[in-house]
Amino acid sequence: MTRQQAVGASGSPAPGGEKLRKAPRHVACVMDGNGRWAAQRSLPRTSGHRAAETAVIDVIEAARSAGIGWLSLYAFSTENWRRPNTEVDFLMQLVRRVVRKHAPLLHARGIRCRFLGVADPRVPTALAQDFADLAMLTSDNRGMTLTVAFDHGGRGDIVQAARSLIRSGVPADAVDEQSFAAHLPFPDTPDVDLVIRTSGEQRISNFMLWQVAYAEWVFPPVLWPDFRAPHFLECLHTYQQRDRRFGGVLPHQNGEHRP
Repeated sequence: MTRQQAVGASGSPAPGGEKLRKAPRHVACVMDGNGRWAAQRSLPRTSGHRAAETAVIDVIEAARSAGIGWLSLYAFSTENWRRPNTEVDFLMQLVRRVVRKHAPLLHARGIRCRFLGVADPRVPTALAQDFADLAMLTSDNRGMTLTVAFDHGGRGDIVQAARSLIRSGVPADAVDEQSFAAHLPFPDTPDVDLVIRTSGEQRISNFMLWQVAYAEWVFPPVLWPDFRAPHFLECLHTYQQRDRRFGGVLPHQNGEHRP
C-alpha cells in the first residue's frame, strides 16, 4: 500500500487504505521558491509566479481528498510590497485571474474560501472585490476551509487584536489567551498543526504568528512551482511520525506505561 492510499479523512479509513493516524486538522503552506524556480531556467521571476498556479490547485485538491479540514496558503505578505512595482503589479493581476478562473471549481467542491489581510489600500479595488465575491459565494460551504493570506502579516494581526481589546474596554486583568484570540481575524480558525514551507528555507516570515505557536514544521527542498500532491502527502506522512508534546512529556517518556 502506498502512502497516498493510506491518507484519508481524519478518523476514517482512506479508500483502499488504513486509518490515518494523527491527522492534522489545519495545514498551512508557505509557498516559497517561485523566483529561484524561474532563475534556474533563466526566466523572469514572473514566470515562476505563473507556474505556481498548478501547484496551488494540486495542493488544494490533495488536502481536500485527504480530509484536511482547514488549509491556509501564504500568497502575499505585508513585506512583499517592497518588491519591484512591476512584479507586484503582475502578482495582483495574476491572482485576480486565478481567483476568477477557479472560483466555480472551489465552490463546486464545497470549499469555503476566506482571505486573511487585504487591508492595504494598494490592493486593487477590483481584486479586493473578487476576494469578497468568492468569500460570499462560498460562505455556506461546509467542506474544507481555504484561507488565503494576502497582504498578511502575523505581527499586524496581533497589533490589531490588541487595539480591538482596548477599544472594547476589556480590563487588563481580564485579558487571557482565549479572550485575546477572540479578537484576531477569523477567530474560529483552529491553531495550525502543520506548516509546510517549500524550497528548503527555514523561516516563519511573519506568517500567522499566533496560530503557529505549536505547529510542526516540514521543510521540503522542492520549489513551490514543482510541489505536487505526492509531496503534500509525504509531508502529512512526516507529520504522522511526530510526537507532539506541547511542552510536556508523553506518558512513556515519564516512566509510565502506554495505555
